[in-house]
Amino acid sequence: MDATSLTVFFKAALIGLLIAAPVGPIGLLTMQRTLERGLAAGLATGMGAAVADALYGAIGAFGVSWLIHALIEARTPLALGGGAILLVLAWRTWRAPVTDAVAPARDARNLLGLAAGTFLLTLANPATIVSFIAVFGSLGGSLQTAPSPLWMVAGVLAGSAAWWLLLTALIAHQRSRFTPAWRGRINRGSAGLLAGFALWQWASLVAR
Repeated sequence: MDATSLTVFFKAALIGLLIAAPVGPIGLLTMQRTLERGLAAGLATGMGAAVADALYGAIGAFGVSWLIHALIEARTPLALGGGAILLVLAWRTWRAPVTDAVAPARDARNLLGLAAGTFLLTLANPATIVSFIAVFGSLGGSLQTAPSPLWMVAGVLAGSAAWWLLLTALIAHQRSRFTPAWRGRINRGSAGLLAGFALWQWASLVAR
């Protein structure tokens, strides 16, 4: 790895971290699932978002301009679909039973399902699309001189994954401090916020 590739990697890692870190619907889902189902379920949820971030990074890094324009044009149906998914998740979170013990994901297929769900939800989030359009512009000069755009993709994935690993590890470590009653309140609060994100996403379409 030469100096230019290393610079692109760390720039992209920082951007991946900054895009993943703000608390939004994916962050809420990740924290709630870590509390209820343990570290593996929370980490799988976050990794789905990290892979989606890396995919957007790949689209920009390899200059697939027609796909970028297609995503911009598809912001409305993506927002509608993403909002509907958030409402379903809000309903399930509200109704989820709370027990004393962790209810772990049953197997690898279950973990893959959690990751796939947040992967699709992240792809359908218009805010993610807008964020990565800004990223493509900020790294444009560096990408032209980098030996391979794969360093940008790897950086975005590493930065985003590092955030989800840190977040889920902290939540899992503190899980024993939360009583079932408190976790029930957190579930209901998370459900309300998820529904709020869905309605805000739809309202933003009307305001455009």
